[in-house]
Amino acid sequence: MEFLGLSWQGYRKVRKGVKKRVCRHMQSLGCRSMREYLEQLERSAKDKSQCELAMTVPISRFFRDQRLWETLENLILPELIAAGMGRVRVWSAGCACGEEVYSLKILWDQMSRSTGTLPVLDITATDQNPLHLERAEAAVYSTSSLREVPEEIKSTCFEVEPCGKRFKVKPDLSARIVWRRHDFLSGPPGSGFNLVLVRNNLLTYYQKARIGPALVDIVKAIAAGGYLVVGSREKLPCPPSALQACASLPLAFRKAA
Repeated sequence: MEFLGLSWQGYRKVRKGVKKRVCRHMQSLGCRSMREYLEQLERSAKDKSQCELAMTVPISRFFRDQRLWETLENLILPELIAAGMGRVRVWSAGCACGEEVYSLKILWDQMSRSTGTLPVLDITATDQNPLHLERAEAAVYSTSSLREVPEEIKSTCFEVEPCGKRFKVKPDLSARIVWRRHDFLSGPPGSGFNLVLVRNNLLTYYQKARIGPALVDIVKAIAAGGYLVVGSREKLPCPPSALQACASLPLAFRKAA
């Protein structure tokens, strides 16, 4: 794990699946021991990249961490809307298979129905793993991914697949989402974001030495008055001075205007 700058402790709940993927990669390379495998990764940037993809974790679900979505609906998004911007720019960093992105689009759609015309919502959704992005663009999910979705939203925002056990996000909710392969450790995919979601990835799976520099770049990419949101069980190692935690939701931080 140290070879890749990853935190073994952070993987404690997903180690079984990750081990299987890494073992398959080892076998495909003909490596009979971990020592042989690491030596091969040192020799080949391509093989190291494939190992890093095997270490990525796609686990998520719609409206994960209900308190966050309530705060977005009642505080953060209304504040951004009240600022009078023509568009609200969002970056979902490490978006996995897209559940978080579509949850935000659904919430925005619900708000527009109840409050009227809203600014344009532009979302840049990035992930290191191209397979995750393919699943996100396909927008088809199992019942377990929707277990926290109210029946009313399930019926209005999803189409039931013929098998009856999978649900597809309705096409109109895919508008103005840019899916992009990107590693947040290489720097942000742009700047001036009003909301950046870095949840259950950077702060969980990476070692502190890699977290600090990445956070500095991420904060720079947030517009003044914008927000950074992390996972419900994550903590910023040392919150940058430009950020102030929200009293109602400690996992959300507002950048000084």
